[in-house]
Amino acid sequence: MPVSSQPETIAVIGVGVIGSSWVSLFLAAGLKVRANDPAPGAEERLRAFVANAWPALENLGQTKGLTLEAAQAALSFHARIEDAATGAQFVQENAPERLEIKRETYARLEAGLADDAIIASSTSGIMPSALQELMTRPERFLVGHPFNPPHLIPLVEVVPGKQTTEACVEAATAFYRAIGKTPIRLHKEVVGHVANRLQGAIWREAVYLAQQGVASVEDIDLAVSAGPGQRWAIMGPSMTFNLGGGRGGMAHFLEHLGPAVETWWADLGAPHLDEATQKMLADAFDRLDDAQFEKAIQHRDKALLRRLRALAEDAQD
Repeated sequence: MPVSSQPETIAVIGVGVIGSSWVSLFLAAGLKVRANDPAPGAEERLRAFVANAWPALENLGQTKGLTLEAAQAALSFHARIEDAATGAQFVQENAPERLEIKRETYARLEAGLADDAIIASSTSGIMPSALQELMTRPERFLVGHPFNPPHLIPLVEVVPGKQTTEACVEAATAFYRAIGKTPIRLHKEVVGHVANRLQGAIWREAVYLAQQGVASVEDIDLAVSAGPGQRWAIMGPSMTFNLGGGRGGMAHFLEHLGPAVETWWADLGAPHLDEATQKMLADAFDRLDDAQFEKAIQHRDKALLRRLRALAEDAQD
C-alpha cells in the first residue's frame, strides 16, 4: 500500500502537553491541523498553548514568516475522532497510555482516514506491534515518540511494529525531518525506546549515589548539568569518548581507559524507589512554590531555545 510522503493535513488526537506541542510545530511548518480531545475546554487550552509557543518557534526560524493568526486559522477542532481524521494524510496520536484506549482510537481513526494515511503514536512505553495488532491496515502504523516539549526538542524516535512496511517508516522519517525534527530509526522494539532508557540509566545511578550519601541530589544534578551534560547537548556519549581518545580516537580511548570504564560499570548501583528513597527525592524539591516552579520551567525553555539557536548557527558555518 502506498503511503502519503508529503502530508499537508495532520490529525492530532489528544492535545494535552505533548499533543499541543506537536500541534504548534505542525502549524509552524505551514500544515493544516485537525485536532481532537474529549476534555472540556481542550480547544481553548490548545489555542492558548500555540500562542505561548509561537514566539519561541519564530525565534528558531521555524515559522518562516507565518503569522500566529494564520496558524490559528489553519487549526480546526473536532468533537469526534472520525471527523478529525477526515482529510488527514498523517496522524499523531497522543491518547492515554492504555492499550485498550489506543486500540479503540485507531479503530475510530481508520473509519475516517484515507488508505494512504500514516498513523504515528507518541507512546513512550507500549510496543508498536501490540498497538497495531487489531488494526485494519496495521502496515501504516508506527511509533513516533517525541521528547518533551516536541516543538523545541528535535528528537523523535521512529519505531516500526512487526507489520509496519518499510515504505511507511521511510515516509514518516522523511516527514519528521522535513518539519525540522531529528528522527532516529529503531530496528528493534524495546521498552522505553532509546532515549528514555538512556536517561533512565543515568537517573538510576544519580538516585543510587544520593541514596548512598555520596552527594546531595542538588549536587548530583549539578555534576550532570555542569559537566558531561554540556557535551551531551552537542554530541552523544560514544562520540564524546571518541574525541577523548585524541587523534587515536575510540581505539586509543579503549586501550587506555577501557579497563577503568569497566570498573565503573561493575560498581554501578541498582536502587529501588522505596518509601525512604521517594521521600529523599521529594524533599530535595519540596521548597519550590508555584511561582518558583513556573520560573524553573521558563528557565529551562529559554535556555533550551538559546542552545538550539547556537547549535543551528554552528551547523551553518
